[in-house]
Amino acid sequence: MSQVYSRLAAAAALSAVLSISPASAQDQRQNEPGQFDFYVLALSWSPSYCAGARERAPDRAPDQQCGERPYSFVVHGLWPQYESGFPEFCKRGGPRPDRNAVSSMLDLMPSPRLVLNEWNRHGTCSGQSPRAYFETVRKARAAVKIPADYLALKEEVTVTPGELEEAFIKSNPGLTADAIAVACDNKRVTEIRLCLSKDLGFHSCAEIDRRACRRDKLVMPPSRGSAPARASLSAR
Repeated sequence: MSQVYSRLAAAAALSAVLSISPASAQDQRQNEPGQFDFYVLALSWSPSYCAGARERAPDRAPDQQCGERPYSFVVHGLWPQYESGFPEFCKRGGPRPDRNAVSSMLDLMPSPRLVLNEWNRHGTCSGQSPRAYFETVRKARAAVKIPADYLALKEEVTVTPGELEEAFIKSNPGLTADAIAVACDNKRVTEIRLCLSKDLGFHSCAEIDRRACRRDKLVMPPSRGSAPARASLSAR
């Protein structure tokens, strides 16, 4: 019987050693500011966000993003990432963005609440001050060109995730299919996620790519103030 227990103990010890994987190593730096591998720049299709918000709460007054200004692609966030997983809420009680820093981002991120939420969850993991982080957000956004067909839609269009990715790839030299992912809800394009290195070049990101939308067809609602007609970019 003692031999059986000895063999079981040895097997358990071996299993514990074998279970030490890169994911376990990642945990050693989990949520340490500045300790990450690359960024994801998330560009939200604002008309989809507002359409979803109206469906969820039709009686609620629209928030700032869904007011009169006809937003199209807006910055949802710039997210530090590990090759597997991501850090979040890395620093509590540290410096917070001041009013000027928040106001300076409203041309890219259409509400103060979004700016502050993104700093708290993701910006604190960048290892930068609030002002430096938001400067990096601005540089990241400037590094990506929106395809001309999607700058400001005048009518609802139907697209496939592949068509949307291809349009971004054609507009951005160096961008490859494994560095971009389309996100969606049950019927709409919700955002484009582009992976960028720390120096803001395009970066392959297998995990982000695997989580991309797999639906065959999606709609993109038009910018507010546009006609409600429908079209298909793939038919142009």
